[in-house]
Amino acid sequence: MKHIGYLVAASLLASASASAAPESPSLEGTYRLMSATRTIVATGEVEESFGPNPVGYIMYSKDHHMMVLITRAERPKPTFANITDADRVRLFNTMAAYSGTYTFDGKVVKHHIDMSWNGVLTGTTQIREVRVEGDRLVYTTGPGPTPTDGKISTSKLVWQRVPDAQGAAK
Repeated sequence: MKHIGYLVAASLLASASASAAPESPSLEGTYRLMSATRTIVATGEVEESFGPNPVGYIMYSKDHHMMVLITRAERPKPTFANITDADRVRLFNTMAAYSGTYTFDGKVVKHHIDMSWNGVLTGTTQIREVRVEGDRLVYTTGPGPTPTDGKISTSKLVWQRVPDAQGAAK
């Protein structure tokens, strides 16, 4: 009987400890890109990855799916009737997009990519260190080849939470 009491006490203590464990903050929601810079490792040069006014959104769902689309603000504006192959190349080279699932431990988000605009990232896991600053996410990456030109770079992206459809920030 004494052993049963110890087992019950140990079980209650274990479940209390598990429920008291702090939860990682949630990324759930939609964020607008505020800035995107990269530092080229070989030279230390810092440049705006998508120009001075990048346009982009990243979305994280409750079920741990994610999507991101980023473009330069200044892009060709062809019509279906007059788009050229050169326009298509410029459009492709002035964007980034991918989707997949994600995991987040409160400090690092891992994007497990199942589809990407260039195919290069499909099947990879992209890792970003995350600093949560109120309604902002600040992402930094370790050194790696940039998909647009292959130069080894680190990146910093700042995202601002977008209010929900009713106008409230989550």
